Amino acid sequence: MARTERKTAPGYHGFVVHAAPDVTLEEDLARRDLTINAIAAKPIQISGGSTFDSKNQQPDLDTLVDPHGGVADLRAGVLRHVTDAFREDPVRILRVARFAARFPHFTVAPETQALMRDMVASGEVDHLVPELMAPAPSRMLQVLRDCGALQVLLPELDRLWGVPQRADYHPEVDTGVHMMMVMDMAARLNAPLAVRFACLCHDLGKGTTPADILPRHLGHEERSAKLLARVCDRWKVPRDCRELADVVAREHGNIHRSGDFSPAALVRLLERCDALRRPERFAEVLLACECDARGRGGLAEQPYPQRPRLLYTLQTATRIDTKAIAASAIPASDDGIIDAKNMGERIAQAIHGARVAAVAAAAPPIPPEPDHGQPAHR
Repeated sequence: MARTERKTAPGYHGFVVHAAPDVTLEEDLARRDLTINAIAAKPIQISGGSTFDSKNQQPDLDTLVDPHGGVADLRAGVLRHVTDAFREDPVRILRVARFAARFPHFTVAPETQALMRDMVASGEVDHLVPELMAPAPSRMLQVLRDCGALQVLLPELDRLWGVPQRADYHPEVDTGVHMMMVMDMAARLNAPLAVRFACLCHDLGKGTTPADILPRHLGHEERSAKLLARVCDRWKVPRDCRELADVVAREHGNIHRSGDFSPAALVRLLERCDALRRPERFAEVLLACECDARGRGGLAEQPYPQRPRLLYTLQTATRIDTKAIAASAIPASDDGIIDAKNMGERIAQAIHGARVAAVAAAAPPIPPEPDHGQPAHR
């Protein structure tokens, strides 16, 4: 029987379906996603078959029911939404992407593109987020890639498959495989959404590494940050997710190598990550980096000492008395008048120096890991 659907709640489960004899075929077709999927044909009975058995019927292609111009769009190669009801199901965005990937000679109608952008801006696509928060998010990414939708939705991510990495750092070699392992590690460690998004985008720059230097990826961190900005602009990514992902993209290599850093380099790392002002976010940065380090072939159970060490370093650096240091850094003349020239810079340098001294004086929280021949994380 023909059916209609009524939107009752956000997301792709928020529908009530009504199927009854009084629902017309035209009403049913008006609820379809694309015009090319809103075409019906009357059945022709095959001689000798039962009237009620669909196996004994075939469509009459000479009597098409096409109230929304689907045949014309098929001939023109256009993917066009039927009605404004398209916006009620965010999964339809993925469906359009799948069709666009499967039929590259088709184009998406400008009005449909505009509607999908409006759906993203209004937050409807946020209801697809539970897939990213699932126990095995790699499965969703693999399905999107297999149907070609990932290439349309996130080409920056899709191009990672087939890109080699150094096997001594990445036993799994393939960058796309690594990314899926990182995502599943994030699920295993119960990482929040912002951390999972950072994991998803941390290595985007490896997809643009010049072929002549592979499997090395010099400078991929900066390229990853630039590609991330494009993704965030295109998909209106929330600010907290965007900012965390940017720090992870730029600094994950330095965080992996931080065990070899001097006290001054450690404090500079904390400052670049804005860890002294935003310690909670820095903890999430370190969680994303642990997911990156352990999301590799055979390394899922490897310890990640960088995380507790850097948290300890941050605690040490924040214990100094900044008010007292700032007061002592302000010079005054004999008449007691404060010399304001370059005062802010002098205070900042004094506080930075005090933090470096505090980190240098602090005992490491964890003894150095024994060298078992495992390479540093990259």
